[in-house]
Amino acid sequence: MKNLMHWRQSGLVVCLCAGFILFCPAKLSASDPPPQVTKDGLVLKSQTGQRLVYLRPGANFSKYDRVALLDCLVEFQKDWLQNYNANVVDPSKMVTDQDVQRMKAWLAAEFRREFTAELQKGGYKVVDFGAPDVLILRPALTNVQVTAPDIMSAGIEATIVRSAGSATLYLELWDSISRTILARVVDAQADQQPFAQQANSVTNAAAADFILKNWADDLVRHLDAARKTPNG
Repeated sequence: MKNLMHWRQSGLVVCLCAGFILFCPAKLSASDPPPQVTKDGLVLKSQTGQRLVYLRPGANFSKYDRVALLDCLVEFQKDWLQNYNANVVDPSKMVTDQDVQRMKAWLAAEFRREFTAELQKGGYKVVDFGAPDVLILRPALTNVQVTAPDIMSAGIEATIVRSAGSATLYLELWDSISRTILARVVDAQADQQPFAQQANSVTNAAAADFILKNWADDLVRHLDAARKTPNG
């Protein structure tokens, strides 16, 4: 595989959606335990709080010195836009579809920026091609909620919040040559502030970056640990 451009196109969305179906079968309710083995052969390795980690038996991460980071798919929680606007009195402060697209684009860009920085800091070169030592990262942010989005509307009304919002990380790790999925991580996180603060573009961005950086740091730490273990 000379390059990864086709992974960034519609196939990425299709495969990510297929991953959600594999992980969350229709008959599995929120109260049911997660499957021990997924349909694509991954085994539940750990379950802590809101985090699930699945690994392919015998997966060997010791050979990966570089990573290829695909574009991050971003999806807001179902009906978030309608529910948010239902509580807005001033029409000028309602969130539009264009605002949502802008927030999605910003989150995808911040994801790439934060993950690239932390991976490089950890000694992993970020590339855009496949090779025997290249691990593909296929990310998505789902169930995104923003408590008080700053849409730059007129007026000086301030919104005070204790949490800027929440999101769920859905991350798959693939071998770039065999195109075999090696691991899947699902982790839900919410911003929690020690005290209430005014919500604006600066505080919202800081909260998002904090969560993204923590996810990236966790990934680097677990990759380092897996590289020291012959079988993942």
